[in-house]
Amino acid sequence: MATAYRSGWHFIDLVTAIPHSGDSLMVTVFGEPVVVTRDEDGDVRAYRCLRRPRGAPQPVRCAIRYGMIFVNLDQRDHRLVQPGASDIQTISATPRSA
Repeated sequence: MATAYRSGWHFIDLVTAIPHSGDSLMVTVFGEPVVVTRDEDGDVRAYRCLRRPRGAPQPVRCAIRYGMIFVNLDQRDHRLVQPGASDIQTISATPRSA
């Protein structure tokens, strides 16, 4: 059952918990430690802390909605789509009544 809930967005805290650049917040989501931090530009970012000896923090999807911080641990949706790349194909269809 926990696998089903991993793929969704999870509430972490309010944005006011990390008001200044350099502030961070450590939380555990489904047994995985996640660090939410505010960088120098004021953007909020989240990282999964790996337990390997030389593992670098892995970025996690993070969103702010209505002053609340949400993270998504699902790796399948972690690709960013390029704005210029178009995967949409136009298909012309004839209506059934024609």
